[in-house]
Amino acid sequence: MEQVSIQWFPGHMTKTKRQMQKFLPMVDGVIELLDARVPISSRNPDIAELIGNKPDIILLNKSSLADAQLTDKWTSELRKTSQAVLPVDCRTGKGLDKVEPTIREVLSPLIERNNARGMGGRMLHLMVVGIPNVGKSSFINKMAGQRKAKVEDRPGVTRDKQWVQISDSIEFLDTPGVLWPKFEDMSVGEKLAFTGAVKDDVVDTELLASRLLLCLRDIAPDNISEHYGIDLATPEEDEAMEQGMTLGCASGYELLCRVGKKRGMLIKGGEINTERAAICVLDEFRGGKLGRITLDRI
Repeated sequence: MEQVSIQWFPGHMTKTKRQMQKFLPMVDGVIELLDARVPISSRNPDIAELIGNKPDIILLNKSSLADAQLTDKWTSELRKTSQAVLPVDCRTGKGLDKVEPTIREVLSPLIERNNARGMGGRMLHLMVVGIPNVGKSSFINKMAGQRKAKVEDRPGVTRDKQWVQISDSIEFLDTPGVLWPKFEDMSVGEKLAFTGAVKDDVVDTELLASRLLLCLRDIAPDNISEHYGIDLATPEEDEAMEQGMTLGCASGYELLCRVGKKRGMLIKGGEINTERAAICVLDEFRGGKLGRITLDRI
């Protein structure tokens, strides 16, 4: 079964990169949010180049949806190249209490210089960056204690730059999510589509869900077999299975049909509503209903 080919780079993302370059001289450091389920796939390679020598902090967001052991391993791995790495979850607030102390630790040389110059009360400014739908605005709102940054559960909706004060001495610059123009590794784009960083309307939903089920069959078979109550090995003998085989993507389509049949997602004539099943699979994976799963392995 072929991988999903994804290239999605709306024009506003080029503008966002220019804005980031413009505002970088104004900030003291950068906070980069990654998706803990895909910590490498969700890391925009262009951002490292843009940041340059600015102090950086990586937050592995949505860590409650990721495999805890793999998150620990990725945290250690990313610390080899970044000044600080913290697993967090902006929905539950887990780990966010460590963010401000970490900022002060990473920026301690600057804070000491400011104190020496009699500027101890100077505000610290940090730019918050990351790909679409990784949770930047939710993070800022949690840190600020109120809804100051616009939040929508759709990739690429934070359009305007926003300064948000999160304490007496720290201010964040919220930026729109930005991807990079071309995914050299097709699996990267695919994983970003699985997690919702790429808009669903630019991909075939049924193909994407079929690919996700194949991926989960390999790395977390018990999760999908137990959650959906389906057999991962033996093909079912019905017209839907045969149709899947003629499409050249039997394995993934078989699993998708089994999910739809098990959930009673049928349309006129008893045919399985695979579109509805696909939406269900993607939504339940993204919502953590299939368990704590990390797609990027280490």
